Amino acid sequence: MACIIKVDDVVTRFGDRLVHDGISLNIASGEIYGLLGPSGCGKSTLMREMILLEPVQSGSIRLFGDDVSALSHGEEQWLRGRWGVLFQSNALFTSLCVAENIALVLKESTTLSPVMIDEVVAFKLDIVGLSQRDGELYPSQLSGGMKRKVALARALAIDPTLLFLDEPTSGLDPISAREFDALILRLRDMLQLTIVMVSHDLVSIRTTLDRMAVMDEGRIAAEGTLEEVLQVDNPFIRSFFGGVSV
Repeated sequence: MACIIKVDDVVTRFGDRLVHDGISLNIASGEIYGLLGPSGCGKSTLMREMILLEPVQSGSIRLFGDDVSALSHGEEQWLRGRWGVLFQSNALFTSLCVAENIALVLKESTTLSPVMIDEVVAFKLDIVGLSQRDGELYPSQLSGGMKRKVALARALAIDPTLLFLDEPTSGLDPISAREFDALILRLRDMLQLTIVMVSHDLVSIRTTLDRMAVMDEGRIAAEGTLEEVLQVDNPFIRSFFGGVSV
């Protein structure tokens, strides 16, 4: 399979703190790849570097073959149109209803007519399991699971081929979290997505990820399928995964 993301020897420092100490990994087309590790290990920072919210200080990150540190403004804008992002906070506009939150992305990024935008919004709501009536609600009227689905619908608004999920099940009750896991798997297959997921949810890790990189103290402690990672003889790996089995 084609390599969609290639991270090569990335080093990141914030002042005297070393966050990444030579991180390298490859993410293939069509897989759900997890960035795992304890709080503060740099997994979310690595994702932010991938989506151009943090500069790559040393080493390189290539998306779709393009070095993200060597892009013109126009190339950056074109590349941003190829991915969607679901942030842990959902980042919904509280003054806009659900449909307006999704439509805003389309208004800013496309030349679609208002009628076409309404049709796209309805379709995106439907594929994440929400109704047009839900589209009339405001974020304050939604449950945690519904907010996460709205944020996902917005991330999918411009038909990305690459999807980034930052702790997608964080704060959800167990039933909603498992429903969201199933939704991610279904959408990956339906829309032929490549997905990068930052997570510490051990159930999600076991049921949704094809491969993963487990980060610790600025380095990758283990990478591969869950079965391969669990075979690594490392005290941190054993502690992190606890009693998880394949």
